[in-house]
Amino acid sequence: MSSSYSSPLLRLGVVLPALTVLKLSAHLAGVSDVLLHDHQLSSPLTSFSQLQEGLYLFRHGIDPYNGGTFRHSPLLLALFSSVLPSSKVFMATLLALCDAVAAWALVRTWRARQNVPSSARDGLVAAAYLLNPYNFLPSLALSTSPLESALLLLAVMFASQKKAAPSLLSLAFLSHLTPNAILFLPPLLLLLLTDPHSHLASPQKISFKRHKVLPLAVEFLLYVGVLTVASTLVAGNLNWVAQTWGTWYAFTLPDLTPNVGMWWYFFTEMFDHFRPFFLMVFSVHLLIYVAPLCIKFQHDPLYALFILTGILATFKAYPTLADMGLFLSMISIFPETFPYLRFPIVTSLLHLHSALLLPLFHHLWLTQGTGNANFYYASTLVFACSNGAAILDCLFAGLRIAVGKEVDGYEVVQE
Repeated sequence: MSSSYSSPLLRLGVVLPALTVLKLSAHLAGVSDVLLHDHQLSSPLTSFSQLQEGLYLFRHGIDPYNGGTFRHSPLLLALFSSVLPSSKVFMATLLALCDAVAAWALVRTWRARQNVPSSARDGLVAAAYLLNPYNFLPSLALSTSPLESALLLLAVMFASQKKAAPSLLSLAFLSHLTPNAILFLPPLLLLLLTDPHSHLASPQKISFKRHKVLPLAVEFLLYVGVLTVASTLVAGNLNWVAQTWGTWYAFTLPDLTPNVGMWWYFFTEMFDHFRPFFLMVFSVHLLIYVAPLCIKFQHDPLYALFILTGILATFKAYPTLADMGLFLSMISIFPETFPYLRFPIVTSLLHLHSALLLPLFHHLWLTQGTGNANFYYASTLVFACSNGAAILDCLFAGLRIAVGKEVDGYEVVQE
């Protein structure tokens, strides 16, 4: 292994606290005030300002879900109105700790995949998450996206360690915050029933105890049911269902605030009589990837979950940069695929290009007023292309690694 990996500066015990302190310092320096209302870093479902608005109404006995603007889970209402303070300083500290937990969970997943108690690469894996600007900036903007990323990585970590209850409970919490997360359940169940080690280079049909799938699925639904009852008790009625889950499940898309996704502009320009059809198409579109990925990568469900993370980050209704940041950070735990990436330089340049265009066109349109919505939407399309290039490159590498080269040609080792 390269000596640079064993450098004292890249050890996990140095990287994790140092970068966490760096993030807290940026918060205390006032960076959060500049980024707080940036549409690229927070969405209506993760905005700190909207969370504060809902908390204010809730504390004064007003149902925050009656106004049609508050879309956070009642679990966050309960958490920040009774247990945790909702000040900017505390929120900054909490989100920095969430990022540290997420990086730690990613490292533990990497160790479980390599079947080692520790690794010289641990610090690099943690740094790949904490220094990724797509993760760093949403945390500075006080978006709740770092909490969602931490919950997903905790669910994956526990599944890699064969701890079913905490894994499914973490996913249940995440599903209440962002309902699309329920699509991670099939690959997570496969991961619980198989081993997390890399089998991309030697794929074979796996055999697992299928009779254990149903009990695990029922356990997950039980956790979701308990959290649903708790949320209803907190909210005092069922209005929260339409305002939170309904944003995703009822094909309504009620808030067209600009974001880095592709939905908002499309439905802003959509004729009303076409809207229900295309809402259904866009929503169902997210479902079609789950089964093919789980079947094709059944020998390595962790890789299937990784690819699905990128797909949801690209096509979900209310994405932020943190969604794609999670996908790009997870690439670090699959180094065996690096030699098989076709166009890593092109993909990196595409992301650099979109990372420059997004804030530029956002500023021209919403700050200076010298542009229009087409400016910003053009940059989000470039961002979507760069995301698609990254997903396709990783998908190709995960399949190509199973093809061994011979002297006279290629031999497919996949069964």
